[in-house]
Formats: sequence, structure tokens, C-alpha cells
Amino acid sequence: MSSVVIKSTENGPNLVIVDGKVVQAWCRCGASTMKPYCDGSHKKNGFTAEARDVKVA
Repeated sequence: MSSVVIKSTENGPNLVIVDGKVVQAWCRCGASTMKPYCDGSHKKNGFTAEARDVKVA
């Protein structure tokens, strides 16, 4: 079975990590033009948020 972790980066996107490899970056700031994927808009709009990790069973 694969190991899946969703890591919310500090001031950035949610990273979907499967078996230790980042496979997607999901927008957390709401400004991406490629939702649900991150396009780097958080860097321009001053988005701030704490880092968090969630392990998916």
C-alpha cells in the first residue's frame, strides 16, 4: 500500500506526497488561476498560514 501525506507548507500550497515523492501542489490561498492546483499566486498576494502535516491512512 502506498504512503500518502498531505503537507501544508508555510505560506504556500498543500503538497500531496505519495511514497516520499511530491505528485501535486494544491492551492491554499484561493487566488490560483489553475484551481485546484497551485500556480504560485500565494507569493504575489501575501498569503500567510502555518505549516501542517496530515497522514492519510
